[in-house]
Amino acid sequence: MAKLSIKPNAAQSKPVNPTAVTNEPVADRPIFPKANYRFMLIGLVVVIIGFLLMMGGKNDDPTVFKPEEVYSFRRITLAPIVILLGLMIEVYAIMRRPKHEA
Repeated sequence: MAKLSIKPNAAQSKPVNPTAVTNEPVADRPIFPKANYRFMLIGLVVVIIGFLLMMGGKNDDPTVFKPEEVYSFRRITLAPIVILLGLMIEVYAIMRRPKHEA
């Protein structure tokens, strides 16, 4: 009976080096470039500003309701738009690819 020898595929025989692109180990590299982290910080600040715009409307007398304070343009319209803008900046910061110099 003849022995069957199975030769490994060329792609399987070469060792995969995860640090081939850069000389840094994979665990030491940051997930995103610095510019992405800046955009993330900007997006976080914009979201916090939106929540600060939404705050307020406290009343000293619990029996009195002032709808002009609670349902103001700033709290009902502007603050949610600012929060959504901040979240869109966050998504952009995560999805953004760095431009490589040629």
